[in-house]
Amino acid sequence: MRTAYRRSRHPCLVHPDEEVRRWVRDVVVAQHETWLAEQGGELVAMMVLDGEVLDQLYVHPTWTGHGAGSELVRLAQSRRPERLWLWTFQSNLGARRFYERHGFIAVERTDGRDNEEREPDVRYLWHGRPSSSVARC
Repeated sequence: MRTAYRRSRHPCLVHPDEEVRRWVRDVVVAQHETWLAEQGGELVAMMVLDGEVLDQLYVHPTWTGHGAGSELVRLAQSRRPERLWLWTFQSNLGARRFYERHGFIAVERTDGRDNEEREPDVRYLWHGRPSSSVARC
């Protein structure tokens, strides 16, 4: 998965590969709900949920468009049926189109001042099924 993660990373990310590997191992996988997609014994995608945040979604570039990302997003939506939110870079048009196809709506844009990469980003929100204790007759 290291190769898939590294190759799928947006070009403006600032950390060297070894640092990213340690962070994925020691923080992401150890402390968050992490899902992997496999095809024919090869790991092709990774998703991380942190509460109601779809915190990470990476698909190996050769597997983009083959359904692994969509399958993981549907899984996230089923595990967090009320709502999910995420951030992506404004310049990542492919990701933005992908999330919009899956029902996410852009609700906030920033100039990047508050993120580590200093890259303008956009916050997306997906409203799922509202919870209710009222039964309909």
